[in-house]
Amino acid sequence: MLFTERALWAAGIERIAGVDEVGMGPLAGPVVAAAVVLPREVDLDGVRDSKLLNAKQRAGLELAIRDAAVGIGIGVVEHHEVDEMNVYRAGLEAMARAIAALPVPPEHLLVDARTVPGCDIRQTSVAGGDRTVYSIAVASIVAKVHRDRLMAAMDDRYPGYGFARHAGYATAAHLRALRDLGPCPIHRRSFAPVRVVLGLSPDAAADAGEGS
Repeated sequence: MLFTERALWAAGIERIAGVDEVGMGPLAGPVVAAAVVLPREVDLDGVRDSKLLNAKQRAGLELAIRDAAVGIGIGVVEHHEVDEMNVYRAGLEAMARAIAALPVPPEHLLVDARTVPGCDIRQTSVAGGDRTVYSIAVASIVAKVHRDRLMAAMDDRYPGYGFARHAGYATAAHLRALRDLGPCPIHRRSFAPVRVVLGLSPDAAADAGEGS
């Protein structure tokens, strides 16, 4: 998985940041991105796409990544910002915030399936990069663990929805709780299942007069 990084290192580029976001699909909570700069030739055992790891594996790897990393930046776009800018733009904004939060300036970005707009740093977009590019997989792990911790804290603040179990994704249990309890403050009002419970059109654009 270090093929891309080794090619950049061989070209004299030392500080490479992997960038990935999580939380695009959930009905509640923020979109979170991580940007991670690793030292040259790092090779932590077990790194892969965060979706292929269980919670215990992710937590252990996240600690190892934090110990090894040259720098880590986290970008958070809150639920109300997701509603304001739409979730696609929220993902890009979370990535931009993560890059800006890095304590060391990267020379090159490796980004999962996206190009971060307005960024002066050279970047390479890799489709499926969280499965094939080491630095992006590392970023996906850090972002996932960070977001899961935020959602576990929201479970204490808004009990009954099960945020600590499903992190806001549209599981059957979450949808039942949403119907029974109604939306809580961190539910995304622009997402169709939440809008239906509120008695609104599933399509936010239609309510805004943009659907015709």
